[in-house]
Amino acid sequence: MVPATSDLIGAPCWLSLAARDRSGAERFYSTVLGWSFRRGTLGEAFSVAEVDGVPVAGIAAVAGELAVPVAWTPYFAVDDADSAVARVRERGGTVGVGPVRFPPSGRAALVADREGATFGIWEGRVLSEWRVGGEAPLWLELHTGNAFDAALFYGEVLGWAASDRLGRCDISYEEDQVVLRRDGQAVARLNSGPVEEAAPKPHLRPRWLVHFKVPSLEAATAAAVENGGTIVRNGPWPTGAGQATLRDPDGALFTLDQVAS
Repeated sequence: MVPATSDLIGAPCWLSLAARDRSGAERFYSTVLGWSFRRGTLGEAFSVAEVDGVPVAGIAAVAGELAVPVAWTPYFAVDDADSAVARVRERGGTVGVGPVRFPPSGRAALVADREGATFGIWEGRVLSEWRVGGEAPLWLELHTGNAFDAALFYGEVLGWAASDRLGRCDISYEEDQVVLRRDGQAVARLNSGPVEEAAPKPHLRPRWLVHFKVPSLEAATAAAVENGGTIVRNGPWPTGAGQATLRDPDGALFTLDQVAS
């Protein structure tokens, strides 16, 4: 049974790439991450990435048409998209698109927090059983000026740590980071690392950064570069983990993480 967002309030529930070249993005991520693709139900501009037959992400060739940046965007589950959008505005965020209905699954909106980091909200059926965190090959990190202020914003907008919800998302404070957990598994981190607007360090601007776990960081990074990707930053990072942040050929930023052996 496919769950609904009412069962996952506040949790990351989907990942979407706004691209210019859908076919090129499919070739790139198929080579680097081993994904396969099928057409979605929303038209020729959309496709769904799968791992072992399980949907994991969407690619939409809409960056040019909608005049939005080429970027990966995480979507968070809400029970009422209109109410969530209202909370974004009330707390100083901005609304770029929506809520827009996507029959028959649900409704979505593209919004930004007070610092300008873009994220999505989704109300309706959840397409994927592939979960962020735990053993799943994906986790999320918010680079922002103040993780604690950001936690208050997202907590109020998305209902994190709401005492009246079963199976809620919980947050904990660890040094300069806020850790978001769902069912005890870490699914996202909010990082108070340095934030710069200068072009040489785009990974330090306020943004949600998507991390993909790979069995061989060296092989995946080499495949990315060979297929038109560029390295923005190479590990080891301050966490000690092997990581590499790259841009795909279309310009979307993402990070590869070495899976612990």
